[in-house]
Amino acid sequence: MKKVVIDTNVLVSSLLSPHGNANKIMEDISYNKYKIVYSKEILEEYERVLNYDKLDLSPETQIKAIAGICKRGELIEPNTSNEPLSDEDDRVFYDVAKDSDAILITGNIKHYPSKPFIMNPSDFLKMIESK
Repeated sequence: MKKVVIDTNVLVSSLLSPHGNANKIMEDISYNKYKIVYSKEILEEYERVLNYDKLDLSPETQIKAIAGICKRGELIEPNTSNEPLSDEDDRVFYDVAKDSDAILITGNIKHYPSKPFIMNPSDFLKMIESK
């Protein structure tokens, strides 16, 4: 089963745009098409961001999203890389993907080095559909 790491912006997009690529990926995860991989730090980031007032997500929506990730996902403790990143807050996503041989799906490609395992939701879906 293909493993994926979901950047926070993709999770948020899936909750706010039910007809977008991010939501398609999260639905596929819920149907066990892919295994989501995360760390304690990623889970904490999801919880923190989903709680932003400006997102206006109900507590039930937040709990359901996190519970689904925990239920279907794989928790790992990644090694810290020394890969130069423009935003250190993104390191944990990079490291989890690298350590678990997963694809990192992000809407912020520019925050990461150009690596074949890092892609935006559209490119990920195109890759999956072409196989």
